[in-house]
Order: sequence, then structure tokens, then C-alpha cells
Amino acid sequence: MTKLKERIELIIPKIKEEKFLQGRGLGNEISFYVFDYDPKEELFVRDYIKHIKKEFDKPSSNIKIIEFDLYNMMLDLAKEMDVFDSIFEMEENEGKEALYEGMELFCEPTAFMDKIERESRDYNLIFITGVGKAFPFVRSHTILNNLLVRLDKKPLIMFYPGVYDELSLQLFGKLKDDNYYRAFRLIDMK
Repeated sequence: MTKLKERIELIIPKIKEEKFLQGRGLGNEISFYVFDYDPKEELFVRDYIKHIKKEFDKPSSNIKIIEFDLYNMMLDLAKEMDVFDSIFEMEENEGKEALYEGMELFCEPTAFMDKIERESRDYNLIFITGVGKAFPFVRSHTILNNLLVRLDKKPLIMFYPGVYDELSLQLFGKLKDDNYYRAFRLIDMK
């Protein structure tokens, strides 16, 4: 059994722990978690996320999960702002730099925060996915930092294709993002 398989199979039992939904420990810590993994295992992790959601998608379950794929959210924002079709033209006609600058205009973190806060109200566990697909337009540390004040201790798990050492996030194990040390590793097996 691979190390990832061992770790990922511990997620469902972890979520089922009563203290998980209530927060972690007595220190009034936030309930944000990162499940980091080798980006080569992205498809396996995506399939397992579906399995996790299916496990709790039962009338008898007291755990209601909502998933926010940052990449899909980015595309939805482009469509809502009626710029989706022009994105491809911009890249072709003006180059990648112009595309990047144009995307920054509607990939404002506030739009993501508002949607996550609004749509997660009736759920008690949030999954953040699509981190690697949304890079460099949406930064995971920005999402986590901004959600701190909005979610009121609601548990959140970010599935992260890279390395999280509880001090910093390294997307794809190579690109160091700004320091982020407020989340816990969901499953820590060294």
C-alpha cells in the first residue's frame, strides 16, 4: 500500500471524529486543514474526494460537505462577467502576459470569499480543491487567510498538490507560496 493510499484512507475516520467538526483542541484554534499530496497523484485524489463525499451523502449523515473547486469557480466568474470567450482571444492576440493581467481583474479574492461564505451556510464541512488548476490566478494562501474571519470555526480541508509543512505551502513541491502556518496537516504520517 502506498503512503498516499494509507494517508487518504484515514480521512473518513478523521472526519467522523466528534471533535473534528467541533474544532481542534481547547486552544481555540481554527479548524483549517491541508491534505498535501504529490501532484502526480492528482487524479487518484480527485476520485477519492468523490468517494468521501459519497460516504457522507446519506440522509442519516450529520456531516454535510460542500466542495469548492477554485478552477471551476474562476471559470464561472469569467462567464458571469461575460469575459469567458474573450480570454482565449486575448491570449492569442496579446500573449500570456496580457492574459495574466486580464485574469487578475476578475480573479479578485473577494469574489471567491463571498461565494464560499454564502454557499457554505447550510454545510458543516468545506472542501477546497482545484488549487493547482487555478494557479497562478488564484493563490491558496490568499484563500485560506481571507476565509479565517468569514467561516466562524467551520472546518475546512484544502486538498493541496504539493507540500505543506505547517509553515509554508509549496505548490507542486517547487513553487513556494507566501508563508501560511495557521492550518493543520489533516493526516500527518511521517
